[in-house]
Amino acid sequence: MQYWNHIYQHFSPIAFKIGSISVHWYGIMYVLALISALYMAKWLVKHDKLPITQEELDNYFIWVEVGVILGARVGYILFYDPHTIYYLTHPWQIFNPFMDGKFVGISGMSYHGAVVGFLLGSYLYVKKYKKNFWMLMDIVAVAVPAGYIFGRIGNFLNQRLIGRVTDKPWGIYVDGVLRHPSQLYEAFLEGFLIFILLFLYRKHKKFNGELITLYGILYGIARFTAEFYRQPDIQLGFICCGWMTMGQLLSIIMIAISLIFYIYLKTRSKGVKE
Repeated sequence: MQYWNHIYQHFSPIAFKIGSISVHWYGIMYVLALISALYMAKWLVKHDKLPITQEELDNYFIWVEVGVILGARVGYILFYDPHTIYYLTHPWQIFNPFMDGKFVGISGMSYHGAVVGFLLGSYLYVKKYKKNFWMLMDIVAVAVPAGYIFGRIGNFLNQRLIGRVTDKPWGIYVDGVLRHPSQLYEAFLEGFLIFILLFLYRKHKKFNGELITLYGILYGIARFTAEFYRQPDIQLGFICCGWMTMGQLLSIIMIAISLIFYIYLKTRSKGVKE
């Protein structure tokens, strides 16, 4: 376990350089996440004979990816960044990858902000192209967890979102302190486990929208659980009761909203059948 415990000392978050620009493993994993989610969606459409063409799906993913990037960045600034007021008064700096004339990339993305951006992008796409919103959401519910695995592995390789202090033998040393590899816990709970559950259940769904609402509930539970092993954001710490993190608070809200929509859609589907 010695090599594993000290893996960050043997592994660079930079995959390679193009001139003065460093390409990080996190960026590569992010691309793989997008590609895997898209191709899983394409497989579902073809295999399950869903009423949307491959070309329409490609177009839809462009819409939602723009929403995800905007939402993730703005969400981080609103929920986590200590310089919220600065960015709100200097919005052109939100996506500025340079600092003092040096390329440093864009750091800070919020999953829950990405969800809001994704939903907005989906709504605008549906309004323009007259597609069934909840049918699209159910495709995404299965496809996204597959890609999410790569996203959390990217966090691990980039040495971000570190875990809490531990004495477990599988811990990772970060700056001389043994910590939980919480990013990998999240890759399993929020990605792999949810993907398997929804993939197997999809053939048994009873109404459009069931899979996405179940995803919201399952993700909220998984993220709430994983947060007990993840170091709270240093600029926020614990925000409630001496133990609750911002991620846990947002997960509770996500679970509640998903439950409300699950009950609403289920009730509506029964009314239609009757």
